[in-house]
Amino acid sequence: METLHLARGIPRRTASAARAGVAASRAAGRARSAVSFWRRRSAGAGPVVLRRSAGGGRGGGGGFGGFGGSPQKDEFAVEDGERESEGEGGSGGGGLVLGAERDASGAVVGFSLAPQTRPDYVEVAGAEGEKGTDEIKETEETEGEEEAQTKLSYNIVFVTAEAAPYSKTGGLGDVCGSLPIALAARGHRVMVVSPRYQNGTVADERYAGAVDLGHCVKVHCFGGVQEVSFFHEYRKGVDWVFVDHPSYQRPGNPYGDSFGAFGDNQFRFTLLCHAACEAPLVLPLGGFTYGENCLFLVNDWHAGLVPVLLGAKYRPFGVYKDARSVLVIHNLAHQGVEAAVTYKNLGLPPQWYKALEWVFPTWARTHALDTGEAVNVLKGAIVTADRILTVSKGYSWEITTAEGGYGLNELLSSRKFVLSGITNGIDITEWDPSTDEYLASHYCVSDLSGKVQCKIALQKELGLPILPDCPLIGFIGRLDYQKGIDLISSAMPELMEDDIQFVMLGSGDPRFEEWMRAAESTYKEKFRGWVGFNVPISHKITAGCDILLMPSRFEPCGLNQLYAMRYGTVPVVHATGGLRDTVDNFNPYANEGSGGGTGYVFMATLLLMTVVSRERLCI
Repeated sequence: METLHLARGIPRRTASAARAGVAASRAAGRARSAVSFWRRRSAGAGPVVLRRSAGGGRGGGGGFGGFGGSPQKDEFAVEDGERESEGEGGSGGGGLVLGAERDASGAVVGFSLAPQTRPDYVEVAGAEGEKGTDEIKETEETEGEEEAQTKLSYNIVFVTAEAAPYSKTGGLGDVCGSLPIALAARGHRVMVVSPRYQNGTVADERYAGAVDLGHCVKVHCFGGVQEVSFFHEYRKGVDWVFVDHPSYQRPGNPYGDSFGAFGDNQFRFTLLCHAACEAPLVLPLGGFTYGENCLFLVNDWHAGLVPVLLGAKYRPFGVYKDARSVLVIHNLAHQGVEAAVTYKNLGLPPQWYKALEWVFPTWARTHALDTGEAVNVLKGAIVTADRILTVSKGYSWEITTAEGGYGLNELLSSRKFVLSGITNGIDITEWDPSTDEYLASHYCVSDLSGKVQCKIALQKELGLPILPDCPLIGFIGRLDYQKGIDLISSAMPELMEDDIQFVMLGSGDPRFEEWMRAAESTYKEKFRGWVGFNVPISHKITAGCDILLMPSRFEPCGLNQLYAMRYGTVPVVHATGGLRDTVDNFNPYANEGSGGGTGYVFMATLLLMTVVSRERLCI
């Protein structure tokens, strides 16, 4: 029987520690090595290294193999002490047979693992010289160097309506612009599929690096055949794929213009979903396609048809049978609801209507003869996705309540076993006050003197009186009901009675945009409102302000409070969703009276002015 040895990756170990561990494992003997491995593995201690052969995963699909595959093929990798020829490692799907080795007295002294056939994803490591059969391989790292190590590598396909820096209206664009880069740095193969927006402004130059791949796909939907093409840019280890179609070429933002949301958004994002399902199959990025074994990360309702299409259009014909989908809910309030009659336009079989069926309650119907029947794209994604994620742990609970579920709370509660919350992160290289290219002066946690210079520069740029000791309050975000703009507007007269300055950056509801312009005219020495979005100004506000206000009625995660804390700006937030998860409310009695916390969290909107005034006393 051929003996195989288990290869474990021990992260964050120094070279000297690794050598000591090898010596210890040799002394322990084969029995202790094998038994210790299985005990540790069953207890969940330590990761297990999984490597793939150059041949890729099953079915020629590439690097995906952990979701939906057979358990014996996805559990661990092994290292062959005596390397076999290359031809024997290509395919095969049998399990591993565990046999006991006994000494002359019959006592068990070790275990041997013998493969019936070697799996196709196992990379067999060649031995350098003669090695003892009891050696456990450990990962060596140099002193002071932290190496990100991927145990499993997937073919990951992000499907999103926006991705910074190409397109962005809020946190969705930030996350889908930075998370793929972080995953690629960990060894995954990552593709981002998003529309190629062209609105006739300088923003079109963001796509200048993308080249036409010359591949066109015909999509059968909306009563005809639609043809879309693909542009591609390889940047920071990620394949950025942009779907091109005339419907993405118009003035405005990704979802609408000054007159409101576009009336054909269902059509535009249906095209995106169909194109995203075809892209891994037909686009030879880097010389070869992603293939069928993919993990789709679909973001919000705009990409919600992807898991439905996988189940309705592809798997019945043996395509994408091992692919999996993860729905990421950034904002449950937007669900992609349209009239029931539009279902036939989505390119789905008739028998899948129930997956998207939606019936409005009686009180929400427009007239007595209204049956309330509709199709809800996000509901279809919740029903068909393999996993559901929200962008914070608190929000994953809120959407299962009647108050935060927007009619989907019972459905989400029924899928609670696949529902999780993972708090968003930020790109710490882009948002770093010690290196930020947009700041007038750099600073860090050990030297905050540069923050005062940033405040003075911001006051000067906005035409405010230069008062370094005057509390400067900022707001960055969409101007709509969710963000609590009406609370700010109602509190503004009383706030302006104090010796403060207030600056706002954002766009959205035309009523709030007009209010910002009016407030600037009324409080010329204290208030500035910037209608629109400007990346340099957002960095300058985050660095120059003393307080960042976020009175959101609900907030799935929020990124601005994370930016603020990194820049030494005190966040004042409503206790909801990700705001409550990420901001530690200031406690003056913590740490033996010296105080502790990262911001102020208020529980009721009536406390808004009190909290802001209290913070002013601390500046």
